[in-house]
Amino acid sequence: MPHKFFAGFFIILGTAVLLYLGQWQLDRLGWKQSILKDIESKISGTPQSLPDSINEIEHKYLPVEVSGKLDDNFIKIMVSQKFIGAGYRIIAPLKTINSLTILVDLGFVRHDFVSKIKLIENVDIVGNLHWPKEIDFFTPDPDKTNNLWYARDVDELSKHLGSEPILVIAKSFSPQIEYIDPLPINTLNIPNNHKQYAITWFSLAFIWLGMGAFFIYRTSASRGQKK
Repeated sequence: MPHKFFAGFFIILGTAVLLYLGQWQLDRLGWKQSILKDIESKISGTPQSLPDSINEIEHKYLPVEVSGKLDDNFIKIMVSQKFIGAGYRIIAPLKTINSLTILVDLGFVRHDFVSKIKLIENVDIVGNLHWPKEIDFFTPDPDKTNNLWYARDVDELSKHLGSEPILVIAKSFSPQIEYIDPLPINTLNIPNNHKQYAITWFSLAFIWLGMGAFFIYRTSASRGQKK
């Protein structure tokens, strides 16, 4: 009898813990969805001029419109696009009409078209401010001689191109630049795996409960046979 009691206690305790973790992930899912909704609302807001004083915490995802002159000393960020293949993000310095030099992520160009790019000097751009930090321990060092990078880091890119550490991800630009397709910022690449985590924890709870019940049944049956 004591064996059944202790086994039952640990089975119920384990199930309760796993169910709690599943519910916690559902709560986190609601929290994350609320954040993503706020980000989407900010991204799709009315574009405005660049603020006089810009900081990442306050102005991340802020929709802006800028005009100026593009510098053809652009950086290629190696990426790939679904259904298209390998290519590059094109990041170029833009000297605004207020003489402020910033960075603009113009978008994607296919690998075989990159040599054909001719940046238009005077351009109007609508996009969003962003400070992606994609460089990690596994990111290869950039080939700065050929302006070839493997991830975006605004601070490092701005140092290399001699601009302010400000990046606008283009949603559109006028006039159009041949071969370049804008890659507007969105929330699709922001991880939100809480639903999968919740399913995992709930599944483990039912597996734990089922295995525990089977263990008690087999133990009871075995002892019954011995009697």
